[in-house]
Amino acid sequence: MRRLGTGLLGRRARLRWVHLILGGALLMPYWLVGTLVVAPFTDAAGLFSGSVAVQFGAYAVALPLAAVSALLPLARPMSVAAARTLCGVAPERFAEAPARSWAARVRTAGWFTLHVGVGGLVSGASLALPPFAVTVMALPFSAGLRESAVGASYALDHDWLVYGGVPAGLLMLLALAGACAGAGELLARVAPRLLGSTPADRLAAAERRAAELAVRNRLARELHDSVGHALSAVTLQAGAARKVLDSDVEFVREALAAIEETTRRTVGELDAVLGLLRQGADDGELPGPGLEALEGLLSATGVPVALTVAGGEVAGVPGPVSREAYRIVQEGLTNAARHAGGATPVSLRIVRYEEELEIVMENPLSGDGDGGGARVRVVRPGGGRGLRGIGERARLLGGHAVARPVPGDGVWRLTARLPLTGGGR
Repeated sequence: MRRLGTGLLGRRARLRWVHLILGGALLMPYWLVGTLVVAPFTDAAGLFSGSVAVQFGAYAVALPLAAVSALLPLARPMSVAAARTLCGVAPERFAEAPARSWAARVRTAGWFTLHVGVGGLVSGASLALPPFAVTVMALPFSAGLRESAVGASYALDHDWLVYGGVPAGLLMLLALAGACAGAGELLARVAPRLLGSTPADRLAAAERRAAELAVRNRLARELHDSVGHALSAVTLQAGAARKVLDSDVEFVREALAAIEETTRRTVGELDAVLGLLRQGADDGELPGPGLEALEGLLSATGVPVALTVAGGEVAGVPGPVSREAYRIVQEGLTNAARHAGGATPVSLRIVRYEEELEIVMENPLSGDGDGGGARVRVVRPGGGRGLRGIGERARLLGGHAVARPVPGDGVWRLTARLPLTGGGR
């Protein structure tokens, strides 16, 4: 009995009843329009007559109108907001985004029609049946009520009909509660099927997650290249300054200035990337320096670099290509500094062709074939992702990058080719 009472009158049943009453309220505008359509074809006098034909005719006209209006994309999130709160269904089973595909719109229209249709019937019964049941229950106790028009209207001529009013009224109320609970359970079972994700919704969600993951990967590359290069350069400059601290004050002063410039520039880049994280990065372009800032990078890197630029000015390279090229050079210098130290020279050649930009960076092999010497090593815990990041940056632009030792020449060579027409990120 307790479970039965909870099922009929518990909190969940009451919330679902409220949801059904809301459906009845949403049906009213459509029902009024349906009344205007049906009334002229009946003998009823007036718009709000008690004619059953007008009321159910208007109901029949209202449901298709409700279905058509629910084809709008925003109908789904509005329906989900009510169903999620009042139906007792797990929120993750709903699709909250507006219905874009026709399959999702048809499902939403089916749900909305069911909601307002059943809600209208439950609302009508909730308004009419309780007063009638209370009246029937009061008949045995009121002679005046039995003799009134109310009693006469129900043709209560037999005592057993009159004095059976109490159980009859209770059964009516119990039947109403059961009907409301059953209707609420029906809508709760159907809601995830009609308001849940369609295959198109799941595909769109997967695409959004892929885009978010791509942005996160881009931010990770930015942090890796910028901060990693700065730490390598600062470590080299500080190590060199420590060795000549007592003998070459001018060199120490220059090293400290380079450290200051490197850290200031890196803090600015770090702040820009973290700003995107705080705001929620989108698919737009990430901020960052381009090839126009290459001179400052080379002067502060702590590695002697011989730069050659051919084929025209790099200042005219498209923005996305310029930024990715800068990061590729930066990571190449970091790799050389990490493995070879500050004394090993690096040659850098940038050639701008008609349709692509070529970057070639070389430094002498140390004998272990890893791209640098064994004398000074700047090791970063968790490193080793730089060369892979270079390849990812090149592929994003439709190009490619290769980094490998060239034993015959005794050098480690990094080559990257970036299409100038593939500047969209």
